[in-house]
Amino acid sequence: MKAVFPLVLLAPLVLSGCIASAVGTVVTAPVKIVSKGIDLATTSQSEADENRGRAMRKAEERLGKLQRQRDKARRKCDNGNERACADARDLQDQIDEERDRFN
Repeated sequence: MKAVFPLVLLAPLVLSGCIASAVGTVVTAPVKIVSKGIDLATTSQSEADENRGRAMRKAEERLGKLQRQRDKARRKCDNGNERACADARDLQDQIDEERDRFN
């Protein structure tokens, strides 16, 4: 019985820490949720720069592919293929549009 008495005295001290911790978690949870939502809804400058760089690289890849296709069509056009001449003109228009998009 004597060993139980000190535990009864210590129980409120131990439990008060747990309760305080739980209260602190409950109180800070809405703040954490709101800040996480704001973070997800906004784009930092570095993220915007990364996205812009990624878009530019993809545009350069598309431009390179179109230029290779146009060059191939021009070679065929030079060999007398009329359809290839029309394709080369169409591809040049696409190249011009792609360039205008990022200028």
